[in-house]
This record gives sequence, structure tokens and C-alpha cells, in this order.
Amino acid sequence: MSLYPPKVIILIGPTASGKTELAIEIAEYFKTRIHNIDSRQIYKSMDIGTAKPSKNQQKKIKHFLIDIEEPIHQINVKQFQEIAQRSIKKEIKHNNLPFLVGGSGLYMNSITKGFFVPDVPPQNNLRRQLEELGQTKCWELLKNCDPLSTEKINFADHIRTIRALEVFYVTGKPLSILKVQKPPEWRILELGLDRDNLKERILQRTRNMFSSGIIEETRHLISKYGFELPILETIGYREAKDVLSNNSTIDKAIEVTTKKTIQFAKRQKTWFRNKNDPLWLNNKNLLKDAIIKIESFLS
Repeated sequence: MSLYPPKVIILIGPTASGKTELAIEIAEYFKTRIHNIDSRQIYKSMDIGTAKPSKNQQKKIKHFLIDIEEPIHQINVKQFQEIAQRSIKKEIKHNNLPFLVGGSGLYMNSITKGFFVPDVPPQNNLRRQLEELGQTKCWELLKNCDPLSTEKINFADHIRTIRALEVFYVTGKPLSILKVQKPPEWRILELGLDRDNLKERILQRTRNMFSSGIIEETRHLISKYGFELPILETIGYREAKDVLSNNSTIDKAIEVTTKKTIQFAKRQKTWFRNKNDPLWLNNKNLLKDAIIKIESFLS
């Protein structure tokens, strides 16, 4: 057994920033493989709407944690954490360099920071009731049952507010006392990727999604799993469903998806600023800068 802690490389960044392409170039250079840390790319038959690495890209570089479950069987953070950590430990055991890539901050940090995540699946009925109450009332509820969480969750963050309430109502315990950090004994280099033209990149990627078949992909998922499949409520698929239901046009769907994705990317960037401290890559020469930083870390 090595006397030194294993080294792990991470590439994080908001959606549409180009993580997949850059990660493949890095993996080719360092002869390593990629662990994809994405909360939707773990599902089968969801390729276009999740901007999953293409079959050719996956042939170039082996990707782990892609297509591991059917969309009807949702995987929560705790389950993903366990699956991912087993996979990463296997790479380390074989003296390979783990390379983690993704934009799902909570999923990434559950692995690298070792959060104990409550094994509480989504409570859809409860979530709908809380959504109807509105963020202000939900925030007041959270202040009463879990005041410590309100110190860590932004008032405007309705997703994390509802999740904290969900955990409390299911377990009877505040989320704040359950989230104990037990970080793995890894040396981690965390690289960050961001773009000045991110909004334009998001618009272009959204157009590509709709021209490449997200509506057909959504139709296939509905035919296989039903119209009420929960994961089809996520960005892109929700708008494709509206087109299929004749409640929207493709142009309108592109507009709405772009707007929602820009908002989502903004939340991701806020998360990375508050919860992570990556070395941000120089946009003028991303690959060169990444190689320099990684070689320095490995030396």
C-alpha cells in the first residue's frame, strides 16, 4: 500500500462550458479515463437532452458512470455517491489516475468531500405541496424546524430549501445535523472551466439539441415510460414535452430552454464560488493551461 494519498483530478464548470471536449483532450494527453459526474447522464436513452458524450467520444476515452440506470429508476445523491466512490477506488487500486468531470456540484462534492447524504428519495407529493406554498412560507417552515440550514442555504434557493424540508419531514431530523463531512484521503486538484461567451454557447447548444432530435428522444421516453416520467420535468425535456403536447412551438421551446439553462448555469457558478475553490483555467489556451497545472500537481 502506498504511503502517499492517491491523487485525483477534477474538472468542474457550468453547463455548455465545454467540459466534455476539454476533458477528452486532457484524458488523451495523460492516458487516463473519465468519471462523468452528472446527475442526468447516468440514465440510459437520455443522450441528446443531457449533452452526453457521443459514442465516438466514448470510444476515444472510456467514460464511467454513464448509462448506469433506466430513467424510471431515479438514483439519489447517496446512491450515486456510493456507486461513484466504488468506481474511483477501483481505478486507484489499479494505479490509474481518476479524472472526475461534471457540472453537478452536489454530486461532485458528495464524492470528493465525503458528505453523509440522507437516503431519502424524492417525495413528489410533498414537493408539490411545498411548491404551492411558495418560497417565503417554505423558508419560514425551515427556520422553525432546521434553523442551521437557513444559515447555509440562500433564501432564494427554493430547490435546497424544499430538499431540507423533505429530509426533515421524512426522517424527523434536521438536514444540518445529518450532513457530516468525511472527506476521502485523496489529494485533489480541482480545475474550473468558465467562458465569457457562455450565454451564446448555451443558445447554440440548445438549438443543436432541438435540431438533433430531443423531441424524438422525448417521444421515445414517453412511449417507453409514460408521460409522467419525473425526469422529463428537467430543462429541455419539459419544453420538448410541451411541443409534443401542442402547447408550444419549437422556436418558443428553444427560447424557454435557453433562458432556463442560463439561469441554471448562473446557479452552478454561484455554487462553485461558494462550495469549491477551483483553479480557473485560462480561456486563451485551455488545454495548455490544464496540462501545466496537472503536471505540476503530479510532479
